[in-house]
Amino acid sequence: MTDVQYQAFCEYRDKMKSLCGQWLALSDELRPLQVAAALKDTPEYPLETSVVYNKAYDEITKDSDIKLIVIGDNPGKEEQLSANNRYLVGQSGRIAEGFFRRNPELGIDFRKNVVIMNKTPVHTAKTTHLKYLAAHGSDRVKRLLHESQLDMARLAAELHQKLETAQLWLVGYSELKGKGLFLQYRDALLQCYRNADGSMKESWDSVFVFQHFSMNRFLIDLSQHQKEESASALLSDALAFIGSKHRKEIFGGI
Repeated sequence: MTDVQYQAFCEYRDKMKSLCGQWLALSDELRPLQVAAALKDTPEYPLETSVVYNKAYDEITKDSDIKLIVIGDNPGKEEQLSANNRYLVGQSGRIAEGFFRRNPELGIDFRKNVVIMNKTPVHTAKTTHLKYLAAHGSDRVKRLLHESQLDMARLAAELHQKLETAQLWLVGYSELKGKGLFLQYRDALLQCYRNADGSMKESWDSVFVFQHFSMNRFLIDLSQHQKEESASALLSDALAFIGSKHRKEIFGGI
């Protein structure tokens, strides 16, 4: 990274660390809600971190070659373990890591060249459990779920635009439409890419939307596209096509 890019990353990292530290103050309220939300459909597991800061940020240096920002949903069971406290290290993360490893032509090591983010740092065993927290939590919990999406969208957009050469992948298509959990994140992110006259910033062209890595939805979507189009097309072109198509679906044709 250049000095300017690294400074931008450090500002992002420090702000995220500060915000997560503030939000951790609600752990005593969040923990019983997170446990109750998981009871119906999730085997018992050790709940260790209610709000997860991504410790992988602390390992990024000025010499790191950041080529991609990937934004998942929220920290799951493996991500919240104290031994991890990292984003996308569960099954979805392993699928993503394997995809880039099998496709070296993309030139991306998922653990070295990617800044991994989430739409909220609030842990739940399954993303849909956030609905339970929103429905049963106090006003402070509701405000956290709302404000964390707004803050994380703004910080992601700021870093992406300052890194300049990096793409931004927004994964988790279904919860960004209809009555999805992350409409606030979606709308806040879009606003960050608008110019004063309402036009879109040039960096918007490197924002892509994909199906989630979980349950192989990302890979199924890519495979379907490759069957319908020329199998000889470059993988990077196929990804750009799919990511742009879904972006327009999610963001009203933009």
